[in-house]
Amino acid sequence: MSQSSKSPKPPAPASGPAPTPPPPPPVPTSADVARLAGVSRATVSYVLNNAEAVRISEPTRVKVRRAAEELGYVPHAAARSLRAGHTRLVLLPTSHVPVGPLYSTFLNELQWALRRLDYTVVQYGSLGLTGDEAARAWAELRPVAVISLGEITLSAHNVATLKRAGARAVITMGPVGVPGAHALVMDQREVGARAAAHLVERGRRRIGVIVPEEEGLELFSGPRLEGARSVKGAEIETFPMSYTEESAAALAARWRGLGRDAAFAYNDEYAMLLMRAFQDEGLRIPEDVAVIGADDLLIGRLLRPRLSTVQIEMPTGDHLASLVDRAVREPSEVTQRHDLMAAAAIRREST
Repeated sequence: MSQSSKSPKPPAPASGPAPTPPPPPPVPTSADVARLAGVSRATVSYVLNNAEAVRISEPTRVKVRRAAEELGYVPHAAARSLRAGHTRLVLLPTSHVPVGPLYSTFLNELQWALRRLDYTVVQYGSLGLTGDEAARAWAELRPVAVISLGEITLSAHNVATLKRAGARAVITMGPVGVPGAHALVMDQREVGARAAAHLVERGRRRIGVIVPEEEGLELFSGPRLEGARSVKGAEIETFPMSYTEESAAALAARWRGLGRDAAFAYNDEYAMLLMRAFQDEGLRIPEDVAVIGADDLLIGRLLRPRLSTVQIEMPTGDHLASLVDRAVREPSEVTQRHDLMAAAAIRREST
């Protein structure tokens, strides 16, 4: 092989240390925003913290926000909390169970409404925690308010723990209140009472109440069953069912031998599942068995026969957010009870 056909040797690796990476860009400060916007640092603070007590023109607010966006400046939450003496965090424990479209929509509205009031909603996964464990874990974040959905049983001691950590308001949602906390009472017994009364009025007294087998739903299903049992003339028997086609089919297969002429399902989703299973078994609705659910979901109106239901009137997210904001701004040892829901039976073809 000639010298000219030989491959060139690769260059020798450079000796010495690797080049030092460039330093990260400096973190922008409120002073940088003030210089770019041509205003004082106090004005920047007022604008970015949405201070309502100080009157600042809208053009100035726009100028400050544009400068902050251009520089990538974000206010420091901890420093803001130190200045204010409290955080703007509202802690909302995540639900452990599927609460259904009605309550999911309500909770989403609540979070949006709190955000519009300049609160930061933090969802906290509390699955498996006791009341004492949850209170200590939540308190570590120093929330200004806690909204407990009722899945974790809190005590007066737990409420005191949260308040010592800076929570100005502890709000519980559920059928009962907790000493020291504001109570947003959602009395599910009325749902069961309305459903059973509707069936009795239609001449259906032998009512089978469908109770979910899924864990955690007893927070809602227990009071609904209690409400159904309170109706005069209703002969109530409970039947557990999981939210599966197999479970619904098994219950429907033995329904004729149960002596029940009506079914009150935990909610519309369970009612629709059971209706399909009844129809597969050749049971006529409502001739052989009347069916009523709860929550008044749109899809229930699209079924044939259309599903009778209990319509639940929930407050708007804005209404509840204003209650939380008032409790934060005006903390008091005197707690309040607010009844959050009303219920009415809606008669359709399935009854």
